[in-house]
Amino acid sequence: MKTIYVALALSIASAAFSQKILERVEPAFWWKGMKNPELQLLVYGKDIANQEITLSDGIQIRDIRKVENPNYVFITLNTDEIKTSKFSVTIKKGKKNLASYIYELKQREPNSANRESFTSKDVMYLIMPDRFANGDVKNDSTPELTEKADRTLPNGRHGGDLKGIINNLDYIQNLGATAVWLTPVNEDNEKVYSYHGYAQTDLYKIDARYGTNDEYRTLSRELNKRNMKLVMDYVTNHWGVSHWMIKDLPTKDWIHWFKDGENGFKRSNYKTTTQFDTNASEIDKKYALDGWFDKTMPDINQKNSLVLKYLTQNAIWWIEYAELGGFRVDTYPYNDKEAMAKWAKAITDEYPKFNIVGETWLYTAGQISAWQKNSKTGEAAGYNSNLPSVMDFMLFADMPKALKEKESWNTGMIKLYDSFTSDFLYPDINNLLVFFENHDTERWNEIFNSDPKAYKIALTLISTVRGIPQIYYGSEIGMRGDKNKGGDADIRRDFPGGWKSDQQNAFNLSTQKTEQKEFFQFTQKLLNWRKGKEVIHTGKTKNYVPQDGVFTYFRYNEKESVMIAINNNEENQTLDVKRFEESLQGFSKGKEVISEKKWNLKDNITIPGKSSLIIELEK
Repeated sequence: MKTIYVALALSIASAAFSQKILERVEPAFWWKGMKNPELQLLVYGKDIANQEITLSDGIQIRDIRKVENPNYVFITLNTDEIKTSKFSVTIKKGKKNLASYIYELKQREPNSANRESFTSKDVMYLIMPDRFANGDVKNDSTPELTEKADRTLPNGRHGGDLKGIINNLDYIQNLGATAVWLTPVNEDNEKVYSYHGYAQTDLYKIDARYGTNDEYRTLSRELNKRNMKLVMDYVTNHWGVSHWMIKDLPTKDWIHWFKDGENGFKRSNYKTTTQFDTNASEIDKKYALDGWFDKTMPDINQKNSLVLKYLTQNAIWWIEYAELGGFRVDTYPYNDKEAMAKWAKAITDEYPKFNIVGETWLYTAGQISAWQKNSKTGEAAGYNSNLPSVMDFMLFADMPKALKEKESWNTGMIKLYDSFTSDFLYPDINNLLVFFENHDTERWNEIFNSDPKAYKIALTLISTVRGIPQIYYGSEIGMRGDKNKGGDADIRRDFPGGWKSDQQNAFNLSTQKTEQKEFFQFTQKLLNWRKGKEVIHTGKTKNYVPQDGVFTYFRYNEKESVMIAINNNEENQTLDVKRFEESLQGFSKGKEVISEKKWNLKDNITIPGKSSLIIELEK
């Protein structure tokens, strides 16, 4: 079938028919010694399905699959059967060789299959690369990519890049972060709003305005040298409308499209609760999963076996090539859940220690926990996601309410306590991402009007409860932004000092403003203390129901114990130590982490208003 339907479905003036006999081979190369030896090559070129394809060195093609678009052929090989490191893929017509490609099977890095990934030992630092630091002004705009840099446009490209991040790794490390999550950096060649990266147009190529594939791998290796990790933001649910495969679809069902929609488009209803609602209507489930996020983001059909194989191999390719330390997966519940369970299992079978956290934007522990691997709530719905980690959006939503509400029986700090009473639903409670903001949410410092007291309470909480704390670039210097008034661009402001023309450089601790220092120094001290605290990483928790606006809990193991108290009152509060006797037994004194003040645990503890205490208990 000719691909003219692409033009009809997506309102593209003319489908992007390839002009070369052999345009692409993906993955461009692979590795020997993978646990799963099967490799499926996507071979793309003009009318290539009507030509003969041969491999050199006597290599056998296990399977060759042709689809309705003659510009694609999918070839399956068994890499265990291939004895050479390089072989040629040749396109022939009769006896005439039309084109060839030299394919390479590389040697894996030692112990690659057992590479370390992010865990509860880590603190994740989230960066939107376009808005962090411009290390190479020469790549701000490139001839082959449509949108050019214009820092005067809030929603334009500002020029931040991989080199800018590499240049500021000392800053991130000194802050105390140990993992770096970048919003997507693969090519996004949409005409406008391309800076966020979620409408990708080439899954095997870093956007040239950020740098190159080699620079991305260099960033990962520089992090690894510091015992830090690079986390890729992976997008399985949608691609950009300008993606080369969307312009010339391999199969009609590569994407979801609606006959009665506008050029195939109908928007998602965003009700992913339908995934587990046993009483959900089919039409609601369809619009949740098959509907598009936007007209520029066609919804990918993971049920198509070729799509799923493509996404799986691409994910493994990036892990192996860039020596990644984890994935954060965008819009996880919007994907086909059975297909994604296969995707996650294929990755973790290949890399048993590899961590994947899904964006599970739901607001109850029952709904969120259903997406974690081996969840009883998922099992009740007949499903196992194979997804190691999920994001604690319930805690995220409850935190600002807890701090803003007046204290009562069911408002204020009790909201925090109630969030943790559902922990029994999670099969791996330490593998939750805990946070109070990210690139899609209102800035915490906007909600609380740059009040360092509110920031310190929030950071104390996510840094001392179970899970993996995640902070968003700039929060550590008090950055704010109003999503309601300024839209997404306002919560994604440029980091001061990331551009040579900036009047102030907050990366340099000596030139930070006084108000920035208060945020930064607290963050630095707390996160660096947390690095070596196994009791915080994997210890047990003992909660005490909040009283008089004070929430107290203990993190403990066989070796040590830490007492955390958070006072949401404006006034000082005194804690009766007798109430915590079961957690204080065997301890007579303590030292507060931030102030370094020493405490006699025989005496009651006074905690200042709107503050927190982190007390390491001593015998």
